[in-house]
Amino acid sequence: MHDVHTVKKPSMLRLATASLAGTAIEFYDFFVYGTAAALVLGPLFFPTFSPLAGTLAAFATFGVGFVARPLGSVLFGHLGDRRGRRPVLIDSLLLTGAATVAVGCVPTYGTIGVAAPVLLLVLRFLQGLGLGGEWGGAVLLTAEHAPAERRGLWSSFPQIGPSLGFVLANGVMLVLSATLSDAQFAAWGWRVPFWAAGVLAAAGLWLRRSLVESPQFLEMGDDHARVPLAEVVRDHWRLVLLTAGGLAVGYAVFYAVTTWALAYGVERLGVSRTVMLACIMAAVVVKGSLTPLMALLGDRYGRRPLCLVGCASAALWMFPMIALLSTGEPLLMFLGFLVALTAFITMFAVIAAYLPELYEPRVRCTGAAVGYNLGGVLGGALTPIVATAVSQGEGTPWGVAAYLTAIALLSLGCFALLPETRPVPRLAVVQATD
Repeated sequence: MHDVHTVKKPSMLRLATASLAGTAIEFYDFFVYGTAAALVLGPLFFPTFSPLAGTLAAFATFGVGFVARPLGSVLFGHLGDRRGRRPVLIDSLLLTGAATVAVGCVPTYGTIGVAAPVLLLVLRFLQGLGLGGEWGGAVLLTAEHAPAERRGLWSSFPQIGPSLGFVLANGVMLVLSATLSDAQFAAWGWRVPFWAAGVLAAAGLWLRRSLVESPQFLEMGDDHARVPLAEVVRDHWRLVLLTAGGLAVGYAVFYAVTTWALAYGVERLGVSRTVMLACIMAAVVVKGSLTPLMALLGDRYGRRPLCLVGCASAALWMFPMIALLSTGEPLLMFLGFLVALTAFITMFAVIAAYLPELYEPRVRCTGAAVGYNLGGVLGGALTPIVATAVSQGEGTPWGVAAYLTAIALLSLGCFALLPETRPVPRLAVVQATD
């Protein structure tokens, strides 16, 4: 049994920063693949397909990472609920980093034939497996250390990680695509961001080496679920389905902007790769900077209200976003992306506090992570594939807007059925008992 009193409480800033850094590194690994899938993987690994089919096939390998994420959340969630949140942070980072470096070493179809896309699929699966565990460990370790009245704020730090990871991944791609010829980029330039993942993973492990275990986990002693997934499925299946459905729109909007729109802008609108990456990155930077503000609003007004506002905003904005994208004008595309990602972060800034508060500590790592990553399958894995398919033909791709609006309305309904979890301020409790 753990001795709670021997564990020194860490600085919240240090702990939250370490969680943020590791999450940024793991999402860098995940996003760099998505950008490569949009720009270069189709012709290199699926050259026997038409350009459209090659892009769809590359996005299919992109989707495999999302399918693996719920499996990773089960695997690492079991570890987190049985052994602690801290081991999840180390092991998931190792797995994702190693798989990402390996992607950069895979020979193309022209060198080893069909083995090339097969290896790509396997490594993408391992990436997703690691990322599926990362989020639960990072968020829970932060949330379970944080004071109740500021849990939303501190828990939002890992949620800034995806923005940093995306900007870092696409910043490297932007520099390479701007400085290399198309032939150089296709020959070796696209591999550089994958190799860089090894250095980043080592840095992340160094940052996380001194983190201490969550006090809520230690307080449970030996009262751990024997098979956390079985308890989640038996007692919390409705909660898992509602959270997955609620989160689906966030993933759909984010990957429509960062993956599908990138490919659409370059291939269909004829906008340069550099301009498209710059527009998307600028919107993601603003989104990341808004994360703590939205989390503070969640601490003040509640988690559920912000989720409802984010879903409603996304539903109202998808048609205007597609209209602005179709102009091909950088400033208008940036505006479309920015409003969409602001709707996204209105929800996702508070999710890191909301999901852990919905589950009891003994199954929290599994329940929160499975719901979060199932939302990724529903909203993230299919969106680039469906959007690419329905945007064929001439004219503005209104089918993409309709698809995203429908997901937003589904998510709105799911959040409407979930309870509020924000801790009641002490002053309110005192006044209620007077």
